[in-house]
Amino acid sequence: MVDAHCHLEMFEDLDGVLQRARDAGLEAILTVAAEEEAFGPSLKIVSRKGIYLSLGIHPHNAKDVTGGTFREIEKLASHPKVVAIGETGLDFYRNLSPRKIQEEVFRRHIEMANRLGLPLVLHCRQSYQRVLEILDEEGIPEAGGMVHCFSGDMSTAEEFLKRGFYISFSGTITYPKAHTLRTIAREVPLDRVLLETDAPFLSPQPYRGKRNEPAYIMETLRLWAQIREMELDGARGIIGENFRRLFRIREGEDGEG
Repeated sequence: MVDAHCHLEMFEDLDGVLQRARDAGLEAILTVAAEEEAFGPSLKIVSRKGIYLSLGIHPHNAKDVTGGTFREIEKLASHPKVVAIGETGLDFYRNLSPRKIQEEVFRRHIEMANRLGLPLVLHCRQSYQRVLEILDEEGIPEAGGMVHCFSGDMSTAEEFLKRGFYISFSGTITYPKAHTLRTIAREVPLDRVLLETDAPFLSPQPYRGKRNEPAYIMETLRLWAQIREMELDGARGIIGENFRRLFRIREGEDGEG
């Protein structure tokens, strides 16, 4: 099993978190450094087996980008365990950075992903249509990407699928009122689904109100397997294969960096 999106640098008790993840059967984790201060700590974490890294600036932090930010991302992107750019995109719900700046920074991420041949990790909140417009204007990265913590409708999911993106579902699909989201999770093609925790955020239903961590991906997997009417092992294999395909990780290559 894999966790396609979390933030490991936020855990002070990382050794325990990773041990519980291994005990739960996780073989690979994508940790996402979403602000410049997280780059250094995250690079140390990926020296461990089975952990990979995406580098970018969250739209909340777009206002803090300096001239050197993207030079730093590009330099660090040569590390063998950096497999994606992001999370990047637009957040028109909280608007913690001005929308114009969010869009400018998002365009820079797309340009870099195109140039470096890396997939994008997208953050979209109340901004799906504008994200799609900017992707079309800037050019869809050949390497594709994933829509992290998807919360849109089926027609929106279809637009991202047409553009080569994977749809990633978090523990929110386990929430009692998430009927529409579960319907979408049942309809997205099997070869284009990812599952994530977004830990330490968005704990699945059995742990709601508590800190999330990668081991809890199993709750989301069980629910997804159930709604797809699949055996757990088969569901686990599909998610792992999709993860390796998108991030170009060969099976058995989850080594130390």
